[in-house]
Amino acid sequence: MARIIAVNLSAKKGQRKKNISQGLLVREYGLEHDAHAGDWHRQVSLLGMESIDKMQRAGLKVGPGDFAENLTTEGIKLFNLSLGTRLKIGTSAIGEVTQIGKECHTRCAIFHQAGDCVMPREGIFIRVIKGGPVMVNDDLEVLSSD
Repeated sequence: MARIIAVNLSAKKGQRKKNISQGLLVREYGLEHDAHAGDWHRQVSLLGMESIDKMQRAGLKVGPGDFAENLTTEGIKLFNLSLGTRLKIGTSAIGEVTQIGKECHTRCAIFHQAGDCVMPREGIFIRVIKGGPVMVNDDLEVLSSD
């Protein structure tokens, strides 16, 4: 079973996020108090620890939240999911995959440090279909892939 290993937020865009251990996913908004939350298709970002591990093996001292992802996960290749896939997050929240990867118009701090960043290729974005609490060690389950 896949799980959440960090719940990260930042007060401003363009910053690494800090693990707050638990938070609230708000329907059609995102992670409460996060700078990226709002009425759009990229309400919550997810990145697998497997992707972060790649950057660590390349010699970077990075961890959960350093790629500005809201939820750091483990146990599922997020970038292999299809658009429209629904995910159950924790006990009650449901998100729908709206975007795989992203185009970086301005280079982030990680790119400047390493010359590369995995978030544009392996990160995903969801909109919150049903809100609910989320915390470290919560399960992450694929509900559908249609």
